[in-house]
Amino acid sequence: MNVVEPLRLATTSVFNRESTMQLHRKPGLARLVTLASVLVFAIAGCGANPLAPFQPEASNVADNFSLQTTGVTNATTTNTYIWANSGTRATINHSTTTQSGTTLLVIKHAAGTTVYSKALSASLNEPSTPVGAAANWTVQLTLTNCSGTVNFRAQKL
Repeated sequence: MNVVEPLRLATTSVFNRESTMQLHRKPGLARLVTLASVLVFAIAGCGANPLAPFQPEASNVADNFSLQTTGVTNATTTNTYIWANSGTRATINHSTTTQSGTTLLVIKHAAGTTVYSKALSASLNEPSTPVGAAANWTVQLTLTNCSGTVNFRAQKL
C-alpha cells in the first residue's frame, strides 16, 4: 500500500506545543528530528508506485480532492491519501473507463467510519455521502489488474 503524506499524520499526532518547545531548547534533538523527517520523505519516495509511469495528477487541497491518470496498463496498487474536509459530508463524482480489471474507491471520515465504498464507473455523481466527522478524511484507491483511465473527485458538501 502506498501512503501519500505520511509526515502530515506523524506531525499532527506526535508533536504538540510542549514537545516543539523542547526541540528549540535542545539543538541536537532538533537536528535528529529534522534528519528523521528527511528519511521519512526519502523512504516514502522510494516506494514503487505502479501509477507513476502513467503520470497521475492529484489535487489535494482543503475541501477538494481529485485524481486523474490516463493510459493505465495492468496496474495493481492501493494508494491512500489524507484529505482535509472541513465539512461533515461530501459529493463524489467519477468518470472512469476501464478496459480490464477492477477499481475501488473507499472514503472514511475523520473517525474512521466508511462513508463511501464503490467501484469507479464511467459516469457517476453521488450527491452526498452519509454524515461524518469533519477533519482529515482518508481516500483510498485500489486498482487490481486495471487498464484504462481513472478520474474521480471528492468535494465538501
